[in-house]
Amino acid sequence: MNELVSIVMGSDSDLEVMQECAEVLKEFGVSFEMQVLSAHRTPILVADFATQATQKGLKVIVAGAGGAAHLAGAVAANTILPVIGVPLAATQMNGLDALLATVQMPAGVPVATVAVGKPGARNAGLLAVQILALSDAKLAEKLRKYKNALVESSREKNKKLQEKLRK
Repeated sequence: MNELVSIVMGSDSDLEVMQECAEVLKEFGVSFEMQVLSAHRTPILVADFATQATQKGLKVIVAGAGGAAHLAGAVAANTILPVIGVPLAATQMNGLDALLATVQMPAGVPVATVAVGKPGARNAGLLAVQILALSDAKLAEKLRKYKNALVESSREKNKKLQEKLRK
């Protein structure tokens, strides 16, 4: 099976966070690959990966990195595929540095940027699914059901709150 999404991370220490993205993709039945690629330690491998991504059949790339967080930008500079950057809290700045590095891309090299850490990795998976659902009706239906479940969950929480307040 050809993977549709590639999850790349700057270090194996990022796996705990980036696993959240993988879990979302699994929930929706989207095929993916994961690998460690560093914009600073393996720049040639990053460039090769990004330039060959469309030939491999990939449709979306999710890149997680902390600190200077150049991985998403380095990938985006070398591919026409959508790139989603996940800033990671790897330094004393708790991810603020990575967030700013990821979101401040120059014009012409877009990187969709999500929240820092696990919530961001989860949303990156969902955003990848939404991108793929543009050309996949079955995936779009799964997304509709997911969104409806979110609504129902919120309604149920509100109902419980209202009951609690009446006591």
